[in-house]
Amino acid sequence: MSKTHSSHKKAEKSSPDADTPKPPADEQSIENEVVSDPVKELEIRCETAEQESRQHYERLLRVSADFENFKKRSFREADDFRKYANELLLLELLTVVDNLERAIQSTSSEKNAAGCVIEGVEMTLKALLKIFEKFSVKLIEAVGKPFDPNFHQAMMQEPSDLYPENTIIREFQKGYLLHDRLLRPSMVVVSKGPGKNE
Repeated sequence: MSKTHSSHKKAEKSSPDADTPKPPADEQSIENEVVSDPVKELEIRCETAEQESRQHYERLLRVSADFENFKKRSFREADDFRKYANELLLLELLTVVDNLERAIQSTSSEKNAAGCVIEGVEMTLKALLKIFEKFSVKLIEAVGKPFDPNFHQAMMQEPSDLYPENTIIREFQKGYLLHDRLLRPSMVVVSKGPGKNE
């Protein structure tokens, strides 16, 4: 009797089904259903794709809003720059206005009005030239220089014994450079050389 009982216990231990736990019947059926049902799988994929699409769309809306704000801010800054770009130059020019006003006031009370006007105009010119220098505006030297169409505008030609041909004799109006760029050309008279009458 004891031999039979012990052999029965050995048989129970050696059986492979006894070691591996079986999943409940409900879970196994769900797994089989997910794997075997392509419609369910497609539905899950569609839901995932919709979520990703919503996230991308929200991100796109945020980027578009940021870009619109950036454009508005850029337009505002550009508008302010156009409005106030010459602020420093105008501030410097106010000293010229002050000098002119002082010259006018002094001529009304002084007997030697002509001298006061000349002195006031000279002071104003000096102040203007200082402002030009400060803002890198340079005078183009013309008289006695060879004619250069990049910087000079010829108004007429004259014969000259003092200046060789194609040399500037005199200026009608002075020219200026802003840094290295032409701001205004010199309006000049150019020599035709000695003894060449028109």
